[in-house]
Amino acid sequence: MKPAPAFAAHHRKSDGEWQSLDDHLIGVAALSKRFAAKLGLQQAGELLGLLHDLGKYSQAFQTYLKSATGEINQDEDEDWVDAVSLKGKIDHSTAGAQMIWEKLSAKGQKERLVAQLLALCIASHHSGLIDCLTSDATSTGNDNFGRRIGKGREKTHVEEALGHWDEQVRERASTLFSNPRLTDDLFARIARVWKRDLEPNMPPYKSTIGQFKVGLVVRLLFSCLIDADRINTADFERGRSGTARPGGAYTSWGVLIDRLERRLAAWVPTERIDLLRQDISLHCRDAASRGSGVFTLTVPTGGGKTLASLRFALHHALQRTLDRVIYVIPFTTIIDQNAKVVRSVLEPADAPADRGNIVLEHHSNLTPEQQGWREKMLCENWDAPVVYTTMVQFLDTLFGSGTRGARRMHQLANAVLVFDEVQTLPIRCVHMFNNAVNFLVEQCNCTVLLCTATQPLLHRVDDVKGAIRLHAQHEVIGNVEQLFRDLKRVEIKNLCTAAGWSFAEIAALALKEVSFAQSCLVVVNTKSAARSIYELCAGQPDVPTFHLSTNMCPAHRKDILAKVTARLADQRPVLCISTQLIEAGIDVDFGSVIRSMAGLDSIAQAAGRCNRNGRRSSGSVHIVNPSDERLTMLPDIAIGKQKAEQVLADYADAPSRFDNDPIGPKAIDSYYENYFWTRRDQMDYPETSDALGHTDTLLSLLSANAQVTSEYMRRNRTEPHMYLRQSYMAAARAFKVIDAPTQGVIVPYGSKGQALVSDLCAAYDVELEIKLLRRAQQYTVNVFPNVMDELVRAGALYEIKKGTRIWCLDERYYGEEFGIATEPVAKMRSMYADDATKQH
Repeated sequence: MKPAPAFAAHHRKSDGEWQSLDDHLIGVAALSKRFAAKLGLQQAGELLGLLHDLGKYSQAFQTYLKSATGEINQDEDEDWVDAVSLKGKIDHSTAGAQMIWEKLSAKGQKERLVAQLLALCIASHHSGLIDCLTSDATSTGNDNFGRRIGKGREKTHVEEALGHWDEQVRERASTLFSNPRLTDDLFARIARVWKRDLEPNMPPYKSTIGQFKVGLVVRLLFSCLIDADRINTADFERGRSGTARPGGAYTSWGVLIDRLERRLAAWVPTERIDLLRQDISLHCRDAASRGSGVFTLTVPTGGGKTLASLRFALHHALQRTLDRVIYVIPFTTIIDQNAKVVRSVLEPADAPADRGNIVLEHHSNLTPEQQGWREKMLCENWDAPVVYTTMVQFLDTLFGSGTRGARRMHQLANAVLVFDEVQTLPIRCVHMFNNAVNFLVEQCNCTVLLCTATQPLLHRVDDVKGAIRLHAQHEVIGNVEQLFRDLKRVEIKNLCTAAGWSFAEIAALALKEVSFAQSCLVVVNTKSAARSIYELCAGQPDVPTFHLSTNMCPAHRKDILAKVTARLADQRPVLCISTQLIEAGIDVDFGSVIRSMAGLDSIAQAAGRCNRNGRRSSGSVHIVNPSDERLTMLPDIAIGKQKAEQVLADYADAPSRFDNDPIGPKAIDSYYENYFWTRRDQMDYPETSDALGHTDTLLSLLSANAQVTSEYMRRNRTEPHMYLRQSYMAAARAFKVIDAPTQGVIVPYGSKGQALVSDLCAAYDVELEIKLLRRAQQYTVNVFPNVMDELVRAGALYEIKKGTRIWCLDERYYGEEFGIATEPVAKMRSMYADDATKQH
């Protein structure tokens, strides 16, 4: 082992090399400065990097680190300590926060606010943003920030650290502290937020939207520090990893635009609908010159949004010199399809070598939400010009716990954000999403494009809590109503009855439609309904029948879809029974569709799978109401179903009121007006006392935090001494994009899936096998907690290696028809996981 420097930051196991603490601090400062410069806050970013690990200059930390690595020998050196027992107990993150607070907070009110913001980032850089005021089941309204800043100096080692720190680091920090731009620039950024969002005569700290957006300034600076720290550490520990990072040096927008325009120019329209798609694409190109803002692209399903929105995004990014384009997609199935299309355009086989990958997909749910330090290095930081991610990942970046998601937030600045199928936004996230989008556009130099055939009325919700602010010329398409008339390809038939339809009756209708239209798609709301109808239809000699649900891994679903699309292309009979996974973004064209009654947006999406390419005079979409479909545990679908029934009843009374289109823009507007009004009290993310210690909303916790502040005042008979009063950590712990977060389980589907599982089990260090884990995304089923518990009890899961928390499924619990099962459905092929740890 090579000798350690007097003050070390990290040790590399592979060759015994040490990273000195001053090298780490200077390196992190340089990266954090570059990231924060996107908001004109480079001084703040640099100072955060220089001081984040100040406490590592203490003898206590150095002894701990060198004992952990064997530099200090237990048998030969009396300074040795038990590093295992001390892990996480030596505070090295508070010293820098205390220094900032002491240097700035006494100078004035402006400096005090800046000091709290910067100190929060440093104190939180291993845990995720801490609470300013606490909100949990054991204590609500305590001054957690004051407690942390006032922590005993013998425990934070601040004086000792200041006596030992590197001269270059000390001099640069001193220069930054004496530079008025440190506080002026950051306060000016906050003042811009207040100017835009403060209610008249209201103190800034009591403003819901104003304080919410100031909190996003905190999180964005925190993101700059976290990503810089993780990158610098990873590049040292992994040696060559830094050379593979493009670091923003991407293939130019001009080159990418040329590739897209050449592809579009080579496309020869063959149907009338192709001419309409061309026109939509031209509208997108022309709208790219409108400047920054929030835009809407309201196009019927099958209108060619994938490449049209890309055309807008690339041209807009070039004109405004933006850094990247980020597509936010609701489902991984759409990411798979859209990213493949875009990659074929932007990464053609005959193109010269690019500067790194052009298209990055980030949507893995393989590892659990709560990650340990060893797992964090598997995460991407969106360092690519075109990124595809999910709404779950996007919202986690803005509001999730820990540091994994937060480190990516700064990459949202200077970007075009394209939200595909934006109507799938979870209802309880509406106000937080709206405020965050407004912040990104107004403060972070972003442009946002909201794409869907069923545009939700996000600009018409309660603006006191946060409504999206649309550009004055927000709609990319000039005449949306005329476009919907031109692209109308189906007839909607509402067949709902008072008694409802039995599964047998739906199966009979499906088989009848295949005999009439050659192909039929049945979309239902639950997996159990899909399975029941499939079992009633399967086995017909002349009607090949297929089943799709999220119990099947992506590779399995792709194989099924390939068989279905091949039969559709050859105009051979085919019947597909699916859950709603097929509704959005899946490019299939059936002669007939049967849709279980649901929200009108879902019905419109299902209709987009019927006569998609306009090759028939008209397609038929039948709406039915299954009597045995249970929606008790699916309130979003149940309420949407109720509101859709109301709109369809109104349509039956006066079709002309809706331009004679039950799924057109006027009908969709009416649907969302009713739907949002009914759910208006659920849009600020209400939470119960179980999670927070009292009933509140996450919007409140992340803004003025009125209830928690009142509790502080009741106890202390005075206002809190701080401007930032948010309960960041409490809100982050309570935040979940979906009610029951899923756990990814790798399944041995097919020979490739079985080989992948074998390779993962045989790998020496799973975390280093990034390529294997990326491949595993295609063989992963996201399992809800109740199903996970059943699989555990059945002994159907085993861990790839002990401690990785990456799970594989026993092959007996995965079937060809329905995917994952809680009871054995297949025979054991072989014992390919002899070294795996069984979970009983």
